Amino acid sequence: MNLANRITIARIFLIPVILLFLLVRFNFGHFTIGGQTTTVSEIIAALVFIVAAATDGLDGYIARKRKMVTNFGKFLDPLADKLLVTAALVSLVQMQRIPAIIAIIIIFREFAISGLRTIAASEGIVLAASKLGKLKTALQIIAISASILNNFPFSYVQFPFDQIMIYIAVFVTIWSGADYLWKNKHVIYSGRV
Repeated sequence: MNLANRITIARIFLIPVILLFLLVRFNFGHFTIGGQTTTVSEIIAALVFIVAAATDGLDGYIARKRKMVTNFGKFLDPLADKLLVTAALVSLVQMQRIPAIIAIIIIFREFAISGLRTIAASEGIVLAASKLGKLKTALQIIAISASILNNFPFSYVQFPFDQIMIYIAVFVTIWSGADYLWKNKHVIYSGRV
């Protein structure tokens, strides 16, 4: 197993760590600002989430630079991404930090596009990620991190950064999904998929 695939597997193993610190109430202390409380556990969960999300770019970079691209990596990398985002979103819904419809929209888009890519790949068609898709991913990571932190440190100035970012992320998620489908409609309607 090459280094890039090990990094991808590490990202998957970080998911339970994130969930542990996010959902189990450790008594490490907390901050209450503007009526909102953020625990030290949530700060740890957010930091681990950010590290895990950052490994997505790292494993891809290493795989391309060292010519370590494998079919296993092509399968595992997007799966790890979806698991990370899905686990965080479902946890945030349980914690009542984001509405369930937000999680449903984001998760639906992620799995619909992944399904389309998988079917296309089985027909020998490669559907590349777009710049808009990469923007969507970055916005989702920012929004999820801000929601895990319960809007810390923006609660100091009572600015709803977490809520603004989650709605921006949803908008760009829908936009990037529609754009992806539109640009690849020839594949959908060709009868090959």
